[in-house]
Amino acid sequence: MSGSKILVTGATGATGKVTVKLLLERGHDVRAFVHSLDERSAALEQAGAEIVLGDLRDFEAMRRALEGIRSAYFVFPIEPGILQGTAYFAQAAKEAGVEAVVNMSQATARRVAKSHAAQDHWIAERVFDWSGVPVVHLRPTFFAEWVLYWAGFVKAGVLPLPFGTGRHAPIAAEDQARVIANILIDPGAHLGQTYPLFGAEEMTFAEMADEAGRVLGKPIRYQQVDVPTLKQLAKQNGKEFGDFFWQHLAEIAIDHQEGVFAGTNDLVQRIGGEPPMTLDEFVEKHRSELTA
Repeated sequence: MSGSKILVTGATGATGKVTVKLLLERGHDVRAFVHSLDERSAALEQAGAEIVLGDLRDFEAMRRALEGIRSAYFVFPIEPGILQGTAYFAQAAKEAGVEAVVNMSQATARRVAKSHAAQDHWIAERVFDWSGVPVVHLRPTFFAEWVLYWAGFVKAGVLPLPFGTGRHAPIAAEDQARVIANILIDPGAHLGQTYPLFGAEEMTFAEMADEAGRVLGKPIRYQQVDVPTLKQLAKQNGKEFGDFFWQHLAEIAIDHQEGVFAGTNDLVQRIGGEPPMTLDEFVEKHRSELTA
């Protein structure tokens, strides 16, 4: 039988930490599932969340975390293991009587996806569906946080990426968190749905670089590079990613060019209660992270 608490996995991540904050502000009991104890988890605990340490690939840890939970948010990083983690989470949620799961998928989740991560996300969706656990799948386009991921480059006045002239409407994690929180609180009408989520306006990455530069008051040049070059540049700037990530990036760069990430809709405002922030609003909000 389900309980009254709400579980948020990835609770110190981009979407998770804001979801926890929103739920606590609205008076809900929150259990925050974290992979490590640090200043981020300490801040969540201080705000009122119950902290649970564990790994999504540890079934018994998931079963303990889901005990007494009414609804839960599941998110898995771009790394191997999502199918194991999803199966463990779905079974544990079923045993615990969880009434609703919000599953973070991605825009490229498709049967025919060439990215291993994207295809795995599609199969993970199917695992939740097969399990019978009530679920809502979210498929966001590229996060606005992509500007922050490469903040070192932005500070130097260049944004080297492999995305060509494809377009998407960058969506902030904060906007997604409002959607996630509202579904977790009142999931009924959303169960069984798959929601593509978009930001305010479609842009190319070159236009994003120009817009960020305008807000920050300095020129930022988009540089078209291939994935091996970006991998080398990232390493030089202290960013190390595994082969799984780079295979994913190479394939979604093609998807982006072919329009898989494109589109807009009103779901963020309709479900989250506020219109998505524009890119210039996002850059201004994170100005300190993008300036030397």
